Amino acid sequence: MDSASHSKSQNAKALAFLRMAIGILFLIFGQYKVFGTQFTLHGGFQFWINKFLEGGAYPFMAPALRTFVLPHAMALAFLVAYGELAIAIALIAGIWVRPASAFGALYMLTLLFSSNYPGPHAPLWQYFGASLDHSVLALCFVAFLIGDSTAAWSLRNWRVTQRTRP
Repeated sequence: MDSASHSKSQNAKALAFLRMAIGILFLIFGQYKVFGTQFTLHGGFQFWINKFLEGGAYPFMAPALRTFVLPHAMALAFLVAYGELAIAIALIAGIWVRPASAFGALYMLTLLFSSNYPGPHAPLWQYFGASLDHSVLALCFVAFLIGDSTAAWSLRNWRVTQRTRP
């Protein structure tokens, strides 16, 4: 194996590792929401939306949280729970990674603008510091959209290698 192909292989493995690690994080957070009832049926989702409205939402996001999200809280709680689980499965298995990443990036931006507002008089750097919870994951999803994170350690890659075996 020459140096260029070795480097490409190592980069594919690094991106696949990151994809799978983020998938495991989403599995941890998605599974308790899907298999438990506190988040979806007993007010867990509404608790967080109200907490965001108490001081974490960007001013342009607060009206949407009050007038759309809270009135449809139960349906959106199930969408969040099953969405997180679907993203987890896609990232871990390496299937439908780009659609999952597009939805994941949108989800992270929605959470960022719903919960990471540092205040109207904060210096610019604090906006970035306050957003680290969600902006780092959003950037990872963008990397999965741009690159081929399924080139290694994915069901897609496994199927291709199975077809080419003698």
